[in-house]
Amino acid sequence: MVFWVGGFMAIAPLRASDAQTNSHPHSLHEVSMTNDNSRKADVLVVDDEPQVREIVATYLERDGYSVRTAADGTEALAELARKRADLVVLDLMIPGVDGLTVLRRLRESGDEVPVIVLSAKGRESERVAGLELGADDYLAKPASPREVAARVRAVLRRSKGSGPDQLSIAGLEIDVVGRRITRDGEEVELPPKEFDLLVRMASAPGEVLSRSDLLRDVWGSSPDWQDPGTVTVHIRRLRRKLEEDPANPRHLVTVYGVGYRFDA
Repeated sequence: MVFWVGGFMAIAPLRASDAQTNSHPHSLHEVSMTNDNSRKADVLVVDDEPQVREIVATYLERDGYSVRTAADGTEALAELARKRADLVVLDLMIPGVDGLTVLRRLRESGDEVPVIVLSAKGRESERVAGLELGADDYLAKPASPREVAARVRAVLRRSKGSGPDQLSIAGLEIDVVGRRITRDGEEVELPPKEFDLLVRMASAPGEVLSRSDLLRDVWGSSPDWQDPGTVTVHIRRLRRKLEEDPANPRHLVTVYGVGYRFDA
């Protein structure tokens, strides 16, 4: 069920029984990616709307995060001083110390904790101001809590690193840090999203990834907000550039009814 809370487009949290019935087949894998040595990643949600805090916290907890909340900037800074978070979801229009000031103080103190701004201030100039102050992502309200959760996963993955610096697989040499790919000594030119998609799949050979998985991990999105056909189009482009016979791919394989798999 979709409803509005303080300019926030929210999808009603599932009941425990519903969540179990509709759980994603890769949910255990998703939870493990939030952990560092089996510790749940700690997320601080800062918003002055109690219902928004509750909705976002519910979705993040379902994804395996440990969640704290704060209702204003002063409380947020106190929480972060008490215990550093792994990521902060920060509203800008909060009482007392506003969100931009919280972000500025964090960065001026040298704290590089990842911050996702979630704000009704969605004009380009406002997004630019937040990003220039050091926000890692900016999400304008109204927003789906599912997208917030997807952005949290994506930012944490980027901040912690998504895998090895180099990959050597299926005749490809992938320089993940330098974002270069060579095949048989010749460089292969890939646009950014095609590169990210290849790295995600090649980092987990043999693992079947749904289009929802890839939207989440590569685009930081979900089928609620982006056409899953985006993944299909990018897979086809990669096959044309990397497969000897794109019509009968050996490496970027379709698992019908499920998704895609990278075979070495």
